[in-house]
Amino acid sequence: MLILLPPSERKTPARRGAPVDLAGLSFPALTETRAAVLETLVRLCRDQPAAAAAALGLGSGHEQALAGNAALLRAPAVAVERLYCGVLYDALDLAGLQGVARRRARAWLVVISGAWGALRPTDRVPAYKLPIDARLPGLPPLGALWRPGLAEVLPDAAGDGLVVDMRSSGYVGAWPPAGELARRTVAVRVLREREGTRSVVSHMAKHYRGLLARHLLDGPSPPTDPVGLAERAAQRWRVELVEPPGPRPRVLNLVVDD
Repeated sequence: MLILLPPSERKTPARRGAPVDLAGLSFPALTETRAAVLETLVRLCRDQPAAAAAALGLGSGHEQALAGNAALLRAPAVAVERLYCGVLYDALDLAGLQGVARRRARAWLVVISGAWGALRPTDRVPAYKLPIDARLPGLPPLGALWRPGLAEVLPDAAGDGLVVDMRSSGYVGAWPPAGELARRTVAVRVLREREGTRSVVSHMAKHYRGLLARHLLDGPSPPTDPVGLAERAAQRWRVELVEPPGPRPRVLNLVVDD
């Protein structure tokens, strides 16, 4: 199984430790692109902070984030499983995993990132600020920049198993599963139902996706197909498995009423 996650806006920086070792990260085929993105980001934030704030979509009061980006390559790195916090990761609670669930998390989870491309939970990187829709000078849009490399490494990571896509929309564009793999991919959507009317949940969708990821990690043997995933999710929520036409990912609707 492969569970795709977005990064979180909130991060917990390391206070001490060695800086990132690009050559030691998972998915070494992405190293060259990582270096290009990070060097451009560091130079921009160091030399042109006003332009950097505009490129990253930051308003006033983000001087600390820009300074952190400027020092990115020498800042202490921390394991991804400890770096990200926020709604999805609070619900997932990686720090609370033990035994089989912890081993599964390290094998199944992949975070798609504008700065790093793709990361495993044990990869060590520093805290950073780079949303996927940022525009760095001299580089293509980040989603397009990462697409060829992710198309090379993620199918191998998925193998012949199920792919559960919990990414937010901007990160989906960095790697849209194609062909036969798309039919083994299930995108998770959260709908709220009140008095017979449904609406798409935006911010709190992250919470329910985190709970679903935790439910899968804590459960018995992993589901091997979209129907099995829907059955597992139905242990906790009302669910609908939607099958679009053609070779496109299925959609698993989690229907909540709170």
